[in-house]
Amino acid sequence: MSLLLVLVAVLSGPLATAGSHASPAADPDTIREWNTIATDTIGTNLGATRPSGQVVIWHGFVSAAVYNAVVGIRGDYAPYKWRVRGPSTASPEAAAVAAAHRVLVTYFPASQAPLDAAYAESLARIPEGSAKTQGVAFGERAAAHLIELREGDGRDARVRFTAPPAPGVWRPTPPGHQTFIDPWLGRLRPMLLTSPAQFRPGVPPALSSPRYARDVNEVRAMGARTGSSRTALQTETALFFGGNLAVQIQAALRDYTARHRLGIAETARLFAAANTSATDAVVAAWDAKLHYGRWRPITAIQLAETDGNPATPADPQWQPLLVTPPHPDYLSGHAAVTGAVTQTLSGLLGTRRLDLTFFSEATGTTRHYAYADRLNDDMINARVWAGIHFRSADVAGCQAGSRIGVWAVAHYFHPLRSSHTQAAPAARPVCPKNGTR
Repeated sequence: MSLLLVLVAVLSGPLATAGSHASPAADPDTIREWNTIATDTIGTNLGATRPSGQVVIWHGFVSAAVYNAVVGIRGDYAPYKWRVRGPSTASPEAAAVAAAHRVLVTYFPASQAPLDAAYAESLARIPEGSAKTQGVAFGERAAAHLIELREGDGRDARVRFTAPPAPGVWRPTPPGHQTFIDPWLGRLRPMLLTSPAQFRPGVPPALSSPRYARDVNEVRAMGARTGSSRTALQTETALFFGGNLAVQIQAALRDYTARHRLGIAETARLFAAANTSATDAVVAAWDAKLHYGRWRPITAIQLAETDGNPATPADPQWQPLLVTPPHPDYLSGHAAVTGAVTQTLSGLLGTRRLDLTFFSEATGTTRHYAYADRLNDDMINARVWAGIHFRSADVAGCQAGSRIGVWAVAHYFHPLRSSHTQAAPAARPVCPKNGTR
C-alpha cells in the first residue's frame, strides 16, 4: 500500500504536470507593483500634469514587455510580436520584474537609482534558485525584444504644425499660448495598428454647418468658467476627468485585477491589451490633430465673427472652465483613449459590464462604472463641460478608440490553451453615436 501511495504522489506531482507549463511563484501582485512603479517613474520624468498623450506611450511599452515575459513562460496567451518561449520552470514573477525594470531604466536613465532599489527589493522576495535565475534572464530577453521593436519608431521626430492661422485652424491658446506639444505622436509607429491613419475619422463639421453651430453654442453655455449652465454634478464631472487620465486608468486596472483575483498571466494580458490599445489611440488622436488642425473652443468662440456662421455670435471675453491643452481639438485624446480601453476590455471579458472604479486627484472623489458606455458618456460630456472640446471631437475620438479596441482583440493577445476561452468583442458599441447631453 505504501508503494502505491508513493506512485500516486509521483504521478500527481511535477512529473505529471511537466507538459502543462506550470511554474513556481506566480503572484500577480508583481504586475501591479511594477505598474505603480512605472506610473511614478513616468510621472517623475515627464511631469505629472503634462498635457500630452506621451504619458500613455510608455505604459504601452512596459506592459507589452511584461506581458511577453510572463506569457512566454506560462504559455497561456500568444506573445506580442514575438515567437520565443521561455523555460516552463522559470519564475514569471522574476521575469515580470526584470522586464519592467529593464524597459524603464532604458527609457528613463535618470531614475536608475530608485528603479534599481525597487528591483532589488522585488527580487529579494522571490526564493533563490534556478526558477528565479531563469525568470530574470527571460524577462531581460523580453525587454530587449520590445526595445528593439521600438527602435526608429519616430519618437521625438521633428514634426511641426505649419498651418497658418485662419478661421477654423488651430493656433496657440491662452493663457500660455504654448506651441503644439509632442506633434511627433501623430507620426509614431503604432503598437497594434498598421498606420497612424488606419482609423482616421472623417472631416469635422464644416464651419457653416448647423452641427458646428450646435457644438459651439453648447460649449459656450456649458463649458464657460463663469456664468455657465452646468449643474454642480456636471462641474464635478468635468473636473474629475481633468487630470492625468493615464494615472486614473492604471489605478483602475490595478484595482480591477486585484478584486477579481486574476492570475498573473490574465493580469499581464489585461494591462498589455489596455495599454497598447491606449497607445495607439494616442497616435490616432495626434494623427487627426495634425491632419485636420481644428481650432479649440476658446478660439472659435472668441473669434466667432470670422467663421461665416450667423448662428455663432462672438464672445471675445469667453474663458473655459479648464485650461485648454496645447494641441488641436479634433479629435479628443481623452475620449479616444477611454474608448480604446473600454472596447478592449469589453472584448477580452466578453461583456460591456466592466466594473471599473476611478479615482480623481483633482476632486478627491471616486466613481464606479459598471458599464463601458456610461464611462464613455461621462468622458465625452466632461470635455465639453470643461470647455476644452467640441462634442464632435469627443464622439469622433471615442469611436476611433473603439475601432482600435476591436482591432486589438481581433489580432492580438489570443488564448493558446484550450482551458482559456477567447471572448468575442462585445456586440454593442461602447461609444454613443452622438453623445449624451
